[in-house]
Amino acid sequence: MHDMNQIVGKSNVLFITLDTLRHDIAEQEFAAGRTPFLASILPSGWEERHAPGSFTYASHCAFFAGFLPTPAKPGVYERLFSLKFAGSETTGTNSYSFDTPDIVSGFSEIGYRTICIGGVGFFKKQNPLSCVLPDLFQESYWQQEFGVTDPDSTRHQVEFAIELLQQKLDQKVFLFMNLSALHQPNCHYLPDAVGDSVASHAAALRYIDSQLPPLFQALNQMRDTFVIISSDHGTTYGEDGYTGHRLGHEKVWTIPYANFHMRKGSLA
Repeated sequence: MHDMNQIVGKSNVLFITLDTLRHDIAEQEFAAGRTPFLASILPSGWEERHAPGSFTYASHCAFFAGFLPTPAKPGVYERLFSLKFAGSETTGTNSYSFDTPDIVSGFSEIGYRTICIGGVGFFKKQNPLSCVLPDLFQESYWQQEFGVTDPDSTRHQVEFAIELLQQKLDQKVFLFMNLSALHQPNCHYLPDAVGDSVASHAAALRYIDSQLPPLFQALNQMRDTFVIISSDHGTTYGEDGYTGHRLGHEKVWTIPYANFHMRKGSLA
């Protein structure tokens, strides 16, 4: 457990959700060496956790209230971030506690530039529902090429993020990115595939891995950065007769998670 009171206020914070990523597929690709960049920054690999919701909106409402995915084993676990309220059993001495309705406005109140680069439909800002999460941020962005139908969505999101970071290099940033590439449809990551599958899900993760290095290099040149990389929920591809998510299945609620403190200049 990191002491977030020694990190918040000093370091940038990068929070990436790999939308819909399953734990078993993340572990499979990591073990096989097919996600080399993630392996280089996550030497201990993925942690198995349970999602707070079975679909994007529910999980992200929890995330922005300080309820990140919970370790998938019995116990009471101290949270990285919390919002002040009486009787919290998971706010500990290492938790950074905000006196705000959400952690995004909490970061803003202490001088952070808060940025959201959306991916899936709940971040599209095209109707009232899809504005709820982005509107928590000082700056929020969504473009068609960030969405699920663009095969190069992660590259577009990363390039856009780097452009934004370069505008204000001296200001601390809370950068949130919802990467959409794993969300169906993902069959375009496999040549000649006719539908989504576990195999195309894995191929989408390999694509994301190939696009992340420039983002981390850009942040690594600015200052220390606390990094959270997590899925928000998994999904099913026919297991036990289920397809998709927003349902209570082990493949949906079991997700990969990692966090680490990246020191400025530490990346080769």
